[in-house]
Amino acid sequence: MRTALASTHGNVGFGCSAGARKRLNTSMALPAAAGASKPSAQAKKDPFAEKTVYNDNLLDKFFIKLYSKKMADQLSGVGVPDNATYDDFVRISSEIMKGRNSVQQRAVIREVLASLMPREAPPVFRALFPPTQFSAEFNALIASLGFYWLVGESEVREEDVVVGPNGETRRQRSVVHIKKCRYLEASGCVGMCVNMCKVPTQTFFTDEFGLPLTMNPDFEDLSCDMIFGQAPPPLEADPVYTQPCFAVQCNIAASKDGVAAALPPCPKVDTERSKA
Repeated sequence: MRTALASTHGNVGFGCSAGARKRLNTSMALPAAAGASKPSAQAKKDPFAEKTVYNDNLLDKFFIKLYSKKMADQLSGVGVPDNATYDDFVRISSEIMKGRNSVQQRAVIREVLASLMPREAPPVFRALFPPTQFSAEFNALIASLGFYWLVGESEVREEDVVVGPNGETRRQRSVVHIKKCRYLEASGCVGMCVNMCKVPTQTFFTDEFGLPLTMNPDFEDLSCDMIFGQAPPPLEADPVYTQPCFAVQCNIAASKDGVAAALPPCPKVDTERSKA
């Protein structure tokens, strides 16, 4: 297996900046007048402002083309270039959304995942990896090593994982922290994240393989936690269900004041929501 390589990103420090020191000095020299308003909170950083650059090797390109071909096989009239790139992979996955509701989209991806392995794979997996701590930790390690081409740089973390029906937790190294998801960054779409990746992947591992998996994307910084061994909640109870579109990426999210908190949930997450 290849070791995950990624672009080096600058860390945002929490020390006192030059601007902050200037404001501090000013406040010491000139006491604030009674009733003066406090400075507004610092604007959130746009996670799309700095695009991550990937240099895919031959093995990465092989998997990109393989997955692209498997998705195209579920469609009609969608071709896969000989030298398929990650952008082609994202483009083809977006074609799945056309003319299908959210449930149908997830079903297509589930078929894609099933087509990547022999029919006997799920029962063999269940026999080899029952839902134990070892199975969760082992699969977390495999995921962190094998899916750099798909999601970017990641690391395995030890955290408290919910393993019981009544909220019982256990400390285990079965959390794959994706630092900045390549697919989410490239697609820029909440609906694609949920229906093309999160939900079908959770469902496939939990229902087909018998190993619970919960995926928690963070739409503030495009990171994501894959929690092996933890059962996912119903979609309607998941925070992603009410997640708005990306204000800087999606014309659906256009608003006069640009306040993301005032935006409605992304309509692509559940296309039948408005019909209920």
